[in-house]
Amino acid sequence: MNIYVNGRFRAHRITGVQRVAHEITRRLAGYVEVCQPGRNLSGWQGHLWEQTTLPRRCRNGVLWSPCASGPIASSRQVVTFHDLFVVDSPEWYQKAYASWYGYSLRKLARSAKHIIAVSEYTKSRLISSFGVDSGKVTVVYNGVDAAWFSASPQAAPAARATLQLPSARYLLSVGSLEPRKNLKTLLIAWTKVVNELPADLWLVISGACDQNVYRSAGLTQLPPRVFLSGYVQDEWLPGLYAGSLGFVFPSLAEGFGLPVLEAMASGLPVLTSNTTALPEVCATSALYFDPTNANDLARNMRLLVRDQNLRQKLSCLSREQAARFNWERTAEQTLRVLRAIASPTHCLFCSPSNS
Repeated sequence: MNIYVNGRFRAHRITGVQRVAHEITRRLAGYVEVCQPGRNLSGWQGHLWEQTTLPRRCRNGVLWSPCASGPIASSRQVVTFHDLFVVDSPEWYQKAYASWYGYSLRKLARSAKHIIAVSEYTKSRLISSFGVDSGKVTVVYNGVDAAWFSASPQAAPAARATLQLPSARYLLSVGSLEPRKNLKTLLIAWTKVVNELPADLWLVISGACDQNVYRSAGLTQLPPRVFLSGYVQDEWLPGLYAGSLGFVFPSLAEGFGLPVLEAMASGLPVLTSNTTALPEVCATSALYFDPTNANDLARNMRLLVRDQNLRQKLSCLSREQAARFNWERTAEQTLRVLRAIASPTHCLFCSPSNS
């Protein structure tokens, strides 16, 4: 039976979920066929294509929908779930977006033949929120391209010049400007410590916000020495990471947390929230804080900047932890699930490669 991929993600700008889909499908070339709209359809047109045209094109095979969005009436489908935040915290999203995706996620969880979850945390939320049987869900972790994030010596100054960063010394935070990323708490914490830190040290926040999806993060007035870079193209990401003194990730909730993995692959000391899937991904390789406590974050930012030995230790641990994740393994495990669903004689849990 043929294996198809829901290629609607190719019409969207690359952020976390889209990056996962691009990285995996690129490595599955020759094993799957990507079905995508003939032109870049957005909004309701994209949804209509996904619910009507896509199932007809894939009727003689199994469909994989890698971005938790797919034809809700299709039963021969594997869906990758990244998180359930639109259900858990709909107030973070625009009302229409939360209503549609809250409805469609529930439908997809029921109708899908099998589900891939990007973390044990996300799997647990599927079981507790939707009553999904645990045997219907396989955890396949995201990966990272360590070679890509091992930047050359010229990458950092090139990225700094292109992005017009105000200083060569900065702490970095990467994430879209949305409520879940908790940037308000980050700015409050920065305000508490900025006058105690070296005068040339800045806080750089990279990311954009799709106002059609997310409610405003409410960033109106910035504290001193804070720079918003906006959306950063892929070619400048390794240099942006490489030039940073450390990585700060104050997110309230993550289904996986791809930015922290990219930061670790870059060898950065990581300061991150102690919630949801982040401890699962970072293990003992990061410095943790309570994302609801600005004082806790401020104290750890101060410690990270002042303690060079701590930064060196965390940098080594970061690379070791990032080495546990790679896109080749992610693609192999994903293909195994898809083949098991496409072939009734193939047992999902019998292959020796399931270790």
